[in-house]
Amino acid sequence: MIDHALISEFFKDPTRLASASTDEKERLQTAVFTTIEGLDNGSIRVVDKEHDFAVNTWAKEAILLYFRLRNIELIECGPFRYNDKIPLKHWTGKEGVRVVPQALARIGTFVEAGAILMPSYINIGAFVGAGTMVDTWATVGSCAYIGKNVHLSGGVGIGGVLEPVQAKPVIVEDNAFVGSRAILVEGVR
Repeated sequence: MIDHALISEFFKDPTRLASASTDEKERLQTAVFTTIEGLDNGSIRVVDKEHDFAVNTWAKEAILLYFRLRNIELIECGPFRYNDKIPLKHWTGKEGVRVVPQALARIGTFVEAGAILMPSYINIGAFVGAGTMVDTWATVGSCAYIGKNVHLSGGVGIGGVLEPVQAKPVIVEDNAFVGSRAILVEGVR
């Protein structure tokens, strides 16, 4: 069970991390890393469709704490190198997702089987449903929810919303078409 209260307590007091005991830091790290793992495997979602697209604020807080807990490191992806705090998702082929070269997704994103990722970018906390195409140079921002059988055309920008944590992420419901170069920002549903 993830300690949502612990995540919220540390998030609300940024100075607390520096003075926390080793035990508290370990408990927080376990809660935050377990949340990111849940976002990555789809067992946790920032936007909960089953409850009328409610936003799990504690999950957004965990993502922001993840940035604080991680150090910048060299990340290699084929011939490319990045210097960042969040690693890229490693595809095994068992996910059932078509991932074209230069399609990038950070750890903490979930893409359902049957989705197609053309050269695109998906940020932490985002969810992409089955049968959806994220077309060339489209961006799915942090915590965005993209439903099933959606087509995000080339160059579409789906805004990410991590801060403020009470801000509503972008939600694109099932069977939608978003035309080329369109931009959807905070709170659009």
